[in-house]
Amino acid sequence: MSEKILKYLHTHMDKQAAIKHMSHRTKIVATIGPACDTYEKLLELVQTGVNVFRLNFSHGTLEDKAVVIEHIRNINKTQPFNISILADLQGPKLRIGEIENNELLLKEGDILTFTNKKCIGNKERIYVSYPNLSDDIQIGNIILIDDGKIEVKVVDFTSEKDVKVEVIIGGILSSKKGINLPDTKISLPALTEKDLVDLDFIIEQKCDWVALSFVRSVKDIVILRSKLDERKSKTKIIAKIEKPEALNNIRDIVIESDAIMIARGDLGVELPVEKVPLIQRELIRKCLHRAKPVIVATQMMESMIDHVKPNRSEITDVANAVLEGADAVMLSGETAVGHHPSLVVETMRKIIMQVEQTEYRYNREYDLMPQPHSPSFLSDAICYNACKIARDVNADALIGMTQSGYTGFMLSSFRPSSPLYVFSKEKSLINQLSLSWGIRAFYYDEEESVDGIITDQINILKERGFLQPGNIVINTGSTPVSLHLPTNMIKITKVI
Repeated sequence: MSEKILKYLHTHMDKQAAIKHMSHRTKIVATIGPACDTYEKLLELVQTGVNVFRLNFSHGTLEDKAVVIEHIRNINKTQPFNISILADLQGPKLRIGEIENNELLLKEGDILTFTNKKCIGNKERIYVSYPNLSDDIQIGNIILIDDGKIEVKVVDFTSEKDVKVEVIIGGILSSKKGINLPDTKISLPALTEKDLVDLDFIIEQKCDWVALSFVRSVKDIVILRSKLDERKSKTKIIAKIEKPEALNNIRDIVIESDAIMIARGDLGVELPVEKVPLIQRELIRKCLHRAKPVIVATQMMESMIDHVKPNRSEITDVANAVLEGADAVMLSGETAVGHHPSLVVETMRKIIMQVEQTEYRYNREYDLMPQPHSPSFLSDAICYNACKIARDVNADALIGMTQSGYTGFMLSSFRPSSPLYVFSKEKSLINQLSLSWGIRAFYYDEEESVDGIITDQINILKERGFLQPGNIVINTGSTPVSLHLPTNMIKITKVI
């Protein structure tokens, strides 16, 4: 083996572990919490099938997150994996304050007063963390508490700008429960003061992805993008779709974002629940057409927080997300605070692989024809035809080169049945591409010649155990190499 190839291989390379980690095309995102925040537990989750770790900035300290990030970096350095780090901003999450004795029984017809002046909540007054509540809300608007378990309706305003509400659906109210305002356009900025502090940390830590919560319009993404650009950050943006307003602006949001998360928790509270399945399907379709990674999130395997097996409906939910074409499926409390983090990941991986053993929705190039009006039409056509040729010749590998990530995202969007490998000299992309369906990414920075690059890529994959003599490989790239042009060539090679 040449010294040049050797530098692109892990010192302690476990070929079987690497191949197993590539066995599921739909990626798994796992949320980190007390149940899995040590190096050993994180490594176990990776070995079980996790591709992306999510840091939830609604909980925990920045110091704790710095330790976890260091653990993930060490896994990437010492193991044959490229695990991505997703930093999820809290956003303008509205909550009630502390409740007296942490329990308040609300009955239908009760009249309550919501105030933005801090107090211990009781039947008289309850603090709400929304300074503009009385300005933005109107009489008759519905307010949902604790994921919709409790429902109240606005009936009046006081002279002190407090809000009087009547309980429509009662229940036990405890401290710090979330509030949703399905009838109200909130005026809070998408990036709160807490988010700006967290964003500084995320940029300093060079996290791969940052998720913006409660996106309402493309302006929210533009503001976040400008703050990343000011710091010359390469962190990519995920827009979380959980507000009805976002659906009204979804085309522009998908175009401006780098990826989409379908956050079904708040979305299912703020919209009639029966609409969520078709919204999920349509959002996945829009992301595929724009070659943007899409994550299906929230309550996918929630029963496994406590139990060792999922509900039958949860199994079907994960399978349907795979069938619809999601790039990734996400675990939240299941891994963050659940009793069986590794088992839930293994169970999700088995469901994914069972669906992917069928033809399900491979080879989507017929659904996603290159669009002549697109500024990237020529390179799109190359990617489209590379996937088509790979299918026609039953290729053992489809290999792409990228500097911006676009070629990787585009090849992935066609959902080729051939294993997909992407090489880049941009180190930040190697982990970022771990979010995309089917991609296994590798660092490579040689620029001698197209033939030399293709030979090196094949040799790297042979040494890692992904290719063997006699395999058929489809390569995409650009020539002349020195000009760094968009993808403009396809080559077929028989491995020797």
